Amino acid sequence: MAAPKLTVSSLTSKFQATIPREVRDRLQLKAGDKVRFILTEQGEVVLKKATPLDVAYLSAVETTLTEWNSPEDEEAFSGL
Repeated sequence: MAAPKLTVSSLTSKFQATIPREVRDRLQLKAGDKVRFILTEQGEVVLKKATPLDVAYLSAVETTLTEWNSPEDEEAFSGL
């Protein structure tokens, strides 16, 4: 098995990053596509292309999570 290839991107002051071309090509991403981040138990983050079903599910669930969407919650959990 070949060693994984390392690709790097820098964060801007607004915590934005450019997705490297090789990653965009591998995930078949184009401008306007949505991506999802999967947080694993091992502390890794996996980036995947979001499907329409992912977006629909997140939109449906989002309205049920308003009890944790206050300025106090943002402040309390901002460092996580």
